[in-house]
Amino acid sequence: MNANQLRKGMLILHEGAPHRILEFLHRTPGKGRALVQVKLRNLATGVSYEVRFGATEDVERARLEQHEMEYLYGEGNLHHFMNTETYEQMPLDSETLGDALNYMLPGITIQVEFFEGKPMGVELPSSVELEVVETEPELRGATASASYKPARLETGVMIQVPPFIKEGDKVRVNPNEGTYLERVK
Repeated sequence: MNANQLRKGMLILHEGAPHRILEFLHRTPGKGRALVQVKLRNLATGVSYEVRFGATEDVERARLEQHEMEYLYGEGNLHHFMNTETYEQMPLDSETLGDALNYMLPGITIQVEFFEGKPMGVELPSSVELEVVETEPELRGATASASYKPARLETGVMIQVPPFIKEGDKVRVNPNEGTYLERVK
């Protein structure tokens, strides 16, 4: 595919390794050829860096296998998952899971991405429901349009929530952006 067809979230092979596109910017300088500047994350090492491609340069798209897996439990640095089709269990380390760990409780079903048989990363659902375990008390007369306040969720991650959220409330969160979506009744 041409470099100007790249988009955020795509997976490509760069220097023989699979990379995810984190940011994408098409530039047309006053002189010279158009460029595509992308921020890539190497899925094997986790290292992020920027690369420039000529707009017409060929880029190879990575083919990853995805398997639906259920999170069973964590044990130190290892987290155990079960393939929902084959019931095969496998451990993944915290480095492979990255920030996704902040939004995972036992029982959640996620997509695990494999490249040549090795797990490269995970894809969380578009929203997860977690309980607020610590936040400031509700302010009298506060509305949703007022400023947000910090709250700690049951997984330990901190997010910003509206002032009417109290400890014990369940909230729906976008795990890809780490943002509050709504209160769950």
